[in-house]
Amino acid sequence: MADEKKVARVIATPAAVELIDKLRAEHGGVLFHQSGGCCDGSAPMMFPRNEFMVGSSDVKLGTIAGVPFYMSESQFEYWQHTQLIIDLVPGNGGMFSLERPSGLRFLTRSRLFEDDENAWLETHPVERGDA
Repeated sequence: MADEKKVARVIATPAAVELIDKLRAEHGGVLFHQSGGCCDGSAPMMFPRNEFMVGSSDVKLGTIAGVPFYMSESQFEYWQHTQLIIDLVPGNGGMFSLERPSGLRFLTRSRLFEDDENAWLETHPVERGDA
């Protein structure tokens, strides 16, 4: 396929990109992690890269606005057939997430991949482990 189109596992809305850019300018190197579970763990959270250790059981879904986005492997098993769309809504972010003081929070929306997108993704596995 000469015209093969890359399929992004994670994207962001313009509003989310605007806050991501602001937080990157303020904090330097950052990353997203979504671990699953209850409470804060089910939301995408942004951390300074030097304060969050990505584990060998985490997968890198991609990069949004220059920021790597990781998810726990167990969450990925559940979400692997969906494109994650990182959005921004009013509210308090996760307790340790960098957007918390802004009065806004990152939110994950999703859509199911089409059959041709799933076929492409099967031949392009996610990266495992460290930032």
